Amino acid sequence: MITAAADGSSLGNPGPTGWGWYIDDARWAAGGQRTGTNNIGELSAVVDLLRQTRGVDELLILCDSQYVINSVTKWMAGWKRKGWRKADGKPVMNRELLEELDRLMAERKAEGGTVRFEWVRGHAGHPLNEAADRLANGAAAAYQRGAVPDAGPGFGGVTPAAVPTPRAAEATGARAPADASATAEASASPDLFDGFDFLTDTPAEAEVVRLERSLLSDEVRADAASVAALLHPEWEEIGASGRRWSRDELLAEIAPLPAPTDLEVLATHELGDDALLLVWRSVSDGSSALRSSLWVRAGGRWRQRFHQATPEA
Repeated sequence: MITAAADGSSLGNPGPTGWGWYIDDARWAAGGQRTGTNNIGELSAVVDLLRQTRGVDELLILCDSQYVINSVTKWMAGWKRKGWRKADGKPVMNRELLEELDRLMAERKAEGGTVRFEWVRGHAGHPLNEAADRLANGAAAAYQRGAVPDAGPGFGGVTPAAVPTPRAAEATGARAPADASATAEASASPDLFDGFDFLTDTPAEAEVVRLERSLLSDEVRADAASVAALLHPEWEEIGASGRRWSRDELLAEIAPLPAPTDLEVLATHELGDDALLLVWRSVSDGSSALRSSLWVRAGGRWRQRFHQATPEA
């Protein structure tokens, strides 16, 4: 049996995107694109791993993305029956990658092989997951810098053609986890948002509003890792129901919203160079709530520190 970890990363989600999978120092690969999402990166890593490991009888894939695992094990059959549409009738996002993933899984089954998925908690010290995470983050960071690092040796020593991505995207390689032959530009292995200055091209208010909107999107909310990347480690919320939520409680229950939700900005207040209070109204299915979100910045990375909601009379 071959055990591999697969991971994806997007700086800003959407933003520069990377993916990577890792078995050992001799078998790994990575890649990415200039613009994408965390889920695109996660799917791309698994698709490339399946393509490169053709002929492997038994493959165990470690993922920290519930989105990828649920797509394969729970949702895909229903999406296909509905013509690649979700229960609410909306088109399934990332369809090209999902169709390729479905095709590769069917191909493996027809050849008598087995593929199993196992969820692992991200950033929890699992050596394979940490290696895949470094590859994905390194690839995303390279695209953010305009660099094209090493794509890796692949499974058999040569990395084949890039995995399919949405038509507007372009694929490229990523860096080795600790290879002295890698380019100097690719030598760093930053955290998800390290070295990415959200204020370089965009005012703080606009960037915070964009990130707040992303927390309402189906694609981000379908993947707890994407949400976690946007929340401060000490995050908490007082919800519209009056319930007090911790970060761990929210991440355990996060899911797409039952109906589309609009964000109307009411005010922004700069509380310092690295703190911004966003006051906004959410509107969904005819009901609305007044909300305030405190965003703080550290190392160029904006994360939500506190959120409160009150139903609007």
